[in-house]
Amino acid sequence: MSKNKKIALIFGGFVTAIAAAFYPIFFYPLTHNDEYRKVQRMNRTGINQADIQPVGVKMWSDPFKPADK
Repeated sequence: MSKNKKIALIFGGFVTAIAAAFYPIFFYPLTHNDEYRKVQRMNRTGINQADIQPVGVKMWSDPFKPADK
């Protein structure tokens, strides 16, 4: 095998490994919004946001909610 093919295979393997690592971290949640919303809604039941919000910090808002115009 020539040196260029070895370098191409090593580089291709590296890119594949990076892509495989980023898929469950970034791309899966990006494509499955509804599933993650349901999980977060279930995890946040019973939590009063005002009780845990630090003083002087703006209240968290839903990033998926359309902006009021």
